[in-house]
Amino acid sequence: MKPDVGTVMHGFFGTLLGEIAPHLGAEYSMGNVGIMGMMMYMVAEEYDRAADIRATENREMRSLFSHAATLVTEPALKAKLSSAAAEKETSLRIQALNARNAALQNLLIELQAHAEASDAGWARNLEARIWDYLVAAAERRKLPLPSFG
Repeated sequence: MKPDVGTVMHGFFGTLLGEIAPHLGAEYSMGNVGIMGMMMYMVAEEYDRAADIRATENREMRSLFSHAATLVTEPALKAKLSSAAAEKETSLRIQALNARNAALQNLLIELQAHAEASDAGWARNLEARIWDYLVAAAERRKLPLPSFG
């Protein structure tokens, strides 16, 4: 048998909240067990989706950079955008995806600052596209809460 991380963590969550917490006498202990259970639930959810979220974000940022590289005229930024747009994931390990995601986010910040400071006709549309990406990324990363009913 190969245990599924999500199933195991959800089981621990249920046991902590349904079987252990009600038998604890101190409110502090019950609160701690409740928080641990919620964290187990959230870890299970994140485990299942973490690589997909990061790979999707990285792909979307690279697409945005590919488009922006056709608009930006500043040579150093244009080169960074083109280079980032051409990258491919070399690993699907979370730590590697997080590192690439952080580097791409830093470039996104640089691009956004450039677009905000620019008077070029393309700048406002690019800013809007960046904000659309940021909203979608925030929505993707929201953690669902368990249903108790």
